[in-house]
Amino acid sequence: MDVITLLKQLIEMKSETPDDGGTLDFIAEYLFEYEAVRIDKETVKNLFLYKKFGEGEHLCFAGHVDVVPSGEGWQSHPYQAVEKEGYLYGRGAQDMKSGVAALVQTLKTTTSFNGTLSLLLTSDEEGDAKYGTQEVLRYLQTHRMLPDAVIVAEPTCEEVFGDAMKVGRRGSINGIIEKRGKQGHAAYPEKAHNPIHKVAQVLPHIAGVNLDSGDAFFSPSQFVITDIRAGMEVTNVTPGTLKMMFNVRNSTKTDARSIEDFIHKYFKEMDYTLTLTQSAYPFMTDVNTKIVTLLDHAIAKVCHMEAKHSTAGGTSDARFMAPYGIDVVEFGVINDRIHAPNERTSIKEVMQLYDVFCEVVKTY
Repeated sequence: MDVITLLKQLIEMKSETPDDGGTLDFIAEYLFEYEAVRIDKETVKNLFLYKKFGEGEHLCFAGHVDVVPSGEGWQSHPYQAVEKEGYLYGRGAQDMKSGVAALVQTLKTTTSFNGTLSLLLTSDEEGDAKYGTQEVLRYLQTHRMLPDAVIVAEPTCEEVFGDAMKVGRRGSINGIIEKRGKQGHAAYPEKAHNPIHKVAQVLPHIAGVNLDSGDAFFSPSQFVITDIRAGMEVTNVTPGTLKMMFNVRNSTKTDARSIEDFIHKYFKEMDYTLTLTQSAYPFMTDVNTKIVTLLDHAIAKVCHMEAKHSTAGGTSDARFMAPYGIDVVEFGVINDRIHAPNERTSIKEVMQLYDVFCEVVKTY
């Protein structure tokens, strides 16, 4: 089986979070030469495969087999791998069954390595990610099997395959502000305290504002308002409360405490409550580490270009690996149709991705 045939089979396995659609059993059977460990919890399926070739370092490939629901607007069946004009269409083609196919095929065709090669896969990256990669990492730490370096095969390229890899990720902080007022009749505004009017005065100072200046790797942390609601959808009653939700994709220069201070600066004269939750913490892998350097060289050899070192975009399971002291980097196909109808990836990209991973294994 080649990498494209493998990808087609994976696309046609319906694996909407947290269902793995049988993909993990299929991959474990395909890579029968590797020791398999299942670390399932609740409804989440996790697979760790490993093989010790020699006494050297432990290199792990990682990813997820789950996909988001297909939705509407498809020109072909989302769970049929349709080949057309050099592309493969299907849910998960970019995010991230192309990456899974490339890394699985890399392990399948590797015959020698000066160390341990492994594969970490979960069915819960697109969901809460509570019982997925985190559970596997806890297992590996307990059994002293944590890898030295990890490549996560998320789609990272922007315009041309090979143009970008992720060497870090921003954190994600979610917030809810509840401003209390006094409900009243719209005809008698002096008898009420309208929280909309109060919050409207501070919006120009907070909406879309950068909380830091960023740096060479991280974009500025921006205060992004995602929802504002108040009232009872009538025209003659002013509301008693207002609820505003926001998100900050934070760099290493902004944390929850600095966001609290920022909010209080503009709301200190108001009756309000603030709730913050952090779903991801920012991290950065040293670009001079072995895995980044070798991946740089492999991309240059296969794609004939220099990959940008990026931290842009959302979160991934790489955020769980960095706190263990693991050097983690992400590289995969072009990201332009993930989670969208008619998701696709080019056949050429997938074959090149496989070549890049093989080159890393050969030179590691």
